[in-house]
Amino acid sequence: MTPSRHRIVRLTETGSTNADAMRLALTGEELPLWVTAGRQTGGRGRSGRTWVSDPENLQASLAFAASAPLQKAGELSLLAGIAVIEAIRATSPLADRTGLRLKWPNDLLIGPAKAGGILVETTTARMMAHREPHFKGGFLAVIGVGLNVATCPEDTGRAVTSLALNGLAVTPADVLYALADQCDAWIARWDEGRGFEQIRDAWMARAGAFGEAISVQTDTGLLTGTYQGLAPSGALLAEVAGRIETITYGDVALIAPTDKGSG
Repeated sequence: MTPSRHRIVRLTETGSTNADAMRLALTGEELPLWVTAGRQTGGRGRSGRTWVSDPENLQASLAFAASAPLQKAGELSLLAGIAVIEAIRATSPLADRTGLRLKWPNDLLIGPAKAGGILVETTTARMMAHREPHFKGGFLAVIGVGLNVATCPEDTGRAVTSLALNGLAVTPADVLYALADQCDAWIARWDEGRGFEQIRDAWMARAGAFGEAISVQTDTGLLTGTYQGLAPSGALLAEVAGRIETITYGDVALIAPTDKGSG
C-alpha cells in the first residue's frame, strides 16, 4: 500500500469523525486534516439520522479552511459526492459496471440502494481567530463521508448495499487515499465557489437521468414529480404537476418504475 501524502489522524474508535475533525481544527491543527476511525459510535447523517459504522467500512472526515462566503458552503456536499465516485473508480476498474451514481443532495447509490452518505458541517469560529487573519470572512468546513465498503447495516427501512456486494474488492484505506486526492482536486476546481458551474455539471453527469420519477419530502409536505437537474445554485429542480419547482431542502426518494400500462 502506497503511503499517503495527506495528514491523516487514525483512531480505533470515536463518537464522530466530524466532531473530532472540527475540534482539532478549532484548536489550531494544521489544515487540511483527515480524521478516520475503525468504529464510529455516534455518526450522524442528514436530519440527525444515525449512520452505522463498521471497521471494514470507511468513516472519515476532512477539515479545511475556505475563504469563500459562507453561503457557498452548501456546494461542498455536491463536490464531495463527485470526489467519492471518482475515488471508487480510482480503486476499482469494475466501478462503472455497478450502477454507481449520486442522489441529491448527499447520497451515493449503487442502482437504487444507498452505499454511502456525506455530511458537511461549517463554522466561522476559527476564521475569526487572530492566528488566521487571511481567512477572515471565510469558514472552516468539515466534510464527513460514510461509505459501505465491505458491509451494510440491516433494518434501515430503505435499500442499502456495499461495494463488496457489488463485486468491488477494495479496502477502506485504499478508498481513503484516493478520496483525499480527489477532494484536493475537486476543491481546487471549485475555486472558493468561483468554479461551481463545473462542479454542478460534473455532479449531474454522475446522477440520474432527467425525467427520473422522484418524490421529495419537504417541510411543507410530499412532492412527487420528475428529476430535472440542478439549478445554478445547486438546488434540486423537479417537475411537479407541470411546473418546475426549485427545492433547497428535502429528502429525495426514487420511485421505481412499474410494468403497469406496458405491453
